[in-house]
Amino acid sequence: MARKERAMTVRKIIHVDMDAFYASVEQRDNPELRGKPVAVGHGAKRGVVAAASYEARSYGVRSAMPSITAMRKCPDLIFVPPRFEVYRAVSAQIREIFAEHTDLIEPLSLDEAYLDVTENKQNIALATDVANTIRARIKEVTGLNSSAGISYNKFLAKMASGHRKPNNFFVIPPGKGEAFVAHLPIEKFHGVGPATSEKMHRFGIRTGADLARIPMDYLIEHFGSSADYWWKLGRGIDERPVTPNRERKSIGAEDTFPEDITTIDQARRLTAPLIDKVWIAGAKRRLAGRTVTLKIKFADFEQITRSKSNAGPLRSRSDMELLIDDLLVREFPPPRPVRLLGVTLSNLAETETEHEDQIELAL
Repeated sequence: MARKERAMTVRKIIHVDMDAFYASVEQRDNPELRGKPVAVGHGAKRGVVAAASYEARSYGVRSAMPSITAMRKCPDLIFVPPRFEVYRAVSAQIREIFAEHTDLIEPLSLDEAYLDVTENKQNIALATDVANTIRARIKEVTGLNSSAGISYNKFLAKMASGHRKPNNFFVIPPGKGEAFVAHLPIEKFHGVGPATSEKMHRFGIRTGADLARIPMDYLIEHFGSSADYWWKLGRGIDERPVTPNRERKSIGAEDTFPEDITTIDQARRLTAPLIDKVWIAGAKRRLAGRTVTLKIKFADFEQITRSKSNAGPLRSRSDMELLIDDLLVREFPPPRPVRLLGVTLSNLAETETEHEDQIELAL
């Protein structure tokens, strides 16, 4: 294919996302759990939900939610301990199904991946048919449901896969991306967390249409190096290719608080869910980290980062919390009130261990 023809080719991207993956595996393997609200995790006082079935989600139970909060929302919630070795085995089965259609597979975690099927091994003309063939095969092999988003770039495919969940698919065809994004709440954008959405809301940006109206120079002034990325997303543009064997450099989470904080007790309470979120994300991706970083943003928007490394990969959530706490003790009480805290795990390496302390989700 000539260079000009390749440049004009519209990519066919599929985002496949398993429906309530961990909880669905548990319900598949234990018929007594089917149709009941299930949480994967530990129901201990300071435990955290790693995943929730759709029955549990109907009560407001979500992943990374403290177990005590989840039980308050759903008194009949059934906790089952995570079995990551099983989830990884099922994920490998799903990956083999993907590979029947394309070698351009970019896993995001055990339960979701991007696929570029512009040129696919089965020579299926329509990406929608590829997606539904894959979904049917996943159901046949694993007994599990999945959802798919089909579009011409990664961002839109990701947004589409969640648009008709569970057990369904949605297509955003060429020429329709900007219109779809225009009606999308900014907090629904993939990659927009609480801190970014709160910042955008302050500037009157609440939907994709609002974002598309913002001039580039204004975005550069307030979002710096991310300005070009946001300018494109507001128009449904995403030029990132599907990258097999993508190496993840870090896993992070942060939160901007409704009111500034000044005490270490407040900081410990507010970093706990951030640690939970990061630790669960690492376990899902079978990654262990050696370095933790604490991000502190003050009320005047000045920010600092402080890092600490372990001799080897951290083996438990408790180990990670100890390092974060050591960094907090050094910085609190702060010289000025704090409006945001962030936690990052880096120096990542894939782990083969299956020990419970490696995937610990409770203190």
